[in-house]
Amino acid sequence: MQDIKPIRVFLKVVELSSFAAASRALKMTPASVTRIVARLEEDLGQQLLVRTTRQVSLTTAGATMAARYAPVVADFDRITEEITRSARPDRGRLSINAPMSLGLRLMPSLIDRFRLAYPNITLDVQLTDAFIDIVQERCDLAIRISGPPADKSTIWRKICEVPRHLVAAPDLFNRTPKPETPDDLDPAVCMSYSASGRAETWKLSHGGRSRNVTAGASILSNNGDFLYALAKAGNGIALLPDFIVSDGIANGEVETVLSDWSAPPLWLTLFYPPYEVLPPLVATFTDFFEAHLKEVAGLSFDQSRR
Repeated sequence: MQDIKPIRVFLKVVELSSFAAASRALKMTPASVTRIVARLEEDLGQQLLVRTTRQVSLTTAGATMAARYAPVVADFDRITEEITRSARPDRGRLSINAPMSLGLRLMPSLIDRFRLAYPNITLDVQLTDAFIDIVQERCDLAIRISGPPADKSTIWRKICEVPRHLVAAPDLFNRTPKPETPDDLDPAVCMSYSASGRAETWKLSHGGRSRNVTAGASILSNNGDFLYALAKAGNGIALLPDFIVSDGIANGEVETVLSDWSAPPLWLTLFYPPYEVLPPLVATFTDFFEAHLKEVAGLSFDQSRR
């Protein structure tokens, strides 16, 4: 690891345009920085920097070297950090992606407890409702609530199933008839959860019977909390996961619609890059995540997994 130290010192001088500033940043003496760069120039047989009393500038050889070596050193550090953290279950950096609604409800308390248990693990938590390419984004794991996974480029672990409910504000039915069957659902008052800009299809079943209902396209959103706020305000009916609507149902803000008909539950799933073996750091978070959901949220676990 020390073989590239002269390159690091040189790049820091280039970055800060100062031997003195580089020495402070590297916690070295100015004489040491000067000596290391001079030895590097001697080994290469090239002058890399032009020093004056006021500034430090690059020679042509120095500019070429800085441009070529900077990304190499960055990749070296990234790969070294990934290999190091993968071998340690209790320290390192963990990059996590989670959906917005679940993340805002679940992640603060989970991260609070996780940091108490593992203070040496650094966390980068990004919230987005869009599916991301976790390989391209260099994400260690992604938490998702969706239908059964169809992605073949990742591995995944099913944590539990998440029921969904059709809900609306009680006063909505002062203006429009309350549906008694799926055939009574008016698309004009059915809001769609959609990231594609197209109306959502609700697959409803009851006692062996099933119906597919196309919800409306007058209100579409890719965020469940936003749709819930609209439903609570009386703007229409929405099909939403239990963790968003359960409190509202209990306190009367919304009520269930067609409660004897059910939609297929969503899956709460952890997605990983195609690891051959789950890295210890990722395994640590996975185990903690499952335990937290079981203890705090009281979820019922289905241990089916791929």
